[in-house]
Amino acid sequence: MPALAVTLMNVLHLQVVYPLGAVLLAVFWIISFRLAHLLVLLLRREPVIGWAIGPLGVSFMVLHKPSVFFTWLNALVPALVSGSVLYIGFFTPLSPFIVPHHPLFIGLVVCCGVLVSSTSDVVLALRDLLYPLWGEARILRNIQILRSTWASIHFTPYGHSYVNDHFGSSPADLLKAF
Repeated sequence: MPALAVTLMNVLHLQVVYPLGAVLLAVFWIISFRLAHLLVLLLRREPVIGWAIGPLGVSFMVLHKPSVFFTWLNALVPALVSGSVLYIGFFTPLSPFIVPHHPLFIGLVVCCGVLVSSTSDVVLALRDLLYPLWGEARILRNIQILRSTWASIHFTPYGHSYVNDHFGSSPADLLKAF
């Protein structure tokens, strides 16, 4: 273990009691965060054009511009879920760690975890509020962003018919253009 990590663990009196539990906590944190995004998407009840799997996780493309309420809901609900999972995972009897229960330390751990997981969501919410896009422009922007991250994009049956009607081509031809 690097010397800095050992020194930090000694200062904070942080002990990993169950290494497998720590790994499972990290996996659960990521999965619950992504499921919170999916829940907000399902609450919007908008048609899904496609989805993509890439290094940044699973993303969904929707047709319409979300309202201000759903834009902020998409940023705040996952942040709340992230903070809750971190609090439960570090500071309850279920924790695979032995950590100090000082209120300042609790706040620091939860705030850092929420910042790591939700900063990009807040930036995207601000982008959607300042530069709103919908329809074809939103789909093209999403495809361009997803292609730049080497994501594998898959279209739903509705997405196939939408791309054919509005762009006059198949999804494969549209993706080749990018």
